[in-house]
Amino acid sequence: MAASGKRFPHLRLLAVISALLPMIAGCSTMAQDVRVDGTVWQPDEKTANPSAHWDVLGAENLLIQWTAFDDMSLIDGTPLPGAPYHIDWQRIGREPWAKNVILGLAAYPSESKARANVPKLVAQSLDIARTPVPLHVTGYYFPVEVDPTWTDVSSFAARLVALPRPLWITVYDQSNIGPVPLADWMQTWLPPDIGVFFQDGCGVYAREPGVARQYLDVLSERFGKGRIRVIAEAFRPVDASTFRPATPEELLPQLRAYNGYSVYLFDGPHYVPDDTIRQLAPAAAAAKGM
Repeated sequence: MAASGKRFPHLRLLAVISALLPMIAGCSTMAQDVRVDGTVWQPDEKTANPSAHWDVLGAENLLIQWTAFDDMSLIDGTPLPGAPYHIDWQRIGREPWAKNVILGLAAYPSESKARANVPKLVAQSLDIARTPVPLHVTGYYFPVEVDPTWTDVSSFAARLVALPRPLWITVYDQSNIGPVPLADWMQTWLPPDIGVFFQDGCGVYAREPGVARQYLDVLSERFGKGRIRVIAEAFRPVDASTFRPATPEELLPQLRAYNGYSVYLFDGPHYVPDDTIRQLAPAAAAAKGM
């Protein structure tokens, strides 16, 4: 045995290298930057002046959840009264993470109220869409969220005809009926010219990232990949009514699972600060001097 060791020292070297490879690969995986296409911003008084380096993650697209809520407008010049706080849209339009904006229209933050008042929200949304904003608007988002519990969803879909295009909506599956049943249900009512942001459900522990990826694969095969984008929920529950930012360790499996899809973080201003960005994209952050 001793002679064999002297004659073949490279075997010991190979054994050492083999043992180290998983450790090296693990370090490389942890250090590898992740990227997203965009962020979501749900404007409120706390985030009226959003500021962070989401562009370091690759984000150049901003989905603004709404520009009017509870019969008040965040944009000057609409028939609605103004909201109690002001947003500097000029400044937002200059941000590198807002090069392209999907403009959210009129909303009621209460889901039940929104679903009961779709015609009214459509009328308010048309007024908003006609009002100039200093943003590079590449599409519109109607902020009435949809899931399979909505029995009157066909009437909702019929109202979407009046809204400007390109138009996006949100679909989620908190009931966990599964990707194929969800796609089957969507096929019964979804207009062919409307895109879908699918909420991954990870923020409320509805599913794991790998299962959310299965939803994306099925929806993309059914409706076309260009019509499907994913909202990665960047929060976790603290209790029944409050949420905290997800940690980088919690976000990494989500973002890596959706590789190849158009990913938007929900939402940047509330849940993805610069400290998280530095850990998600250390190389890009260092290059920018963060």
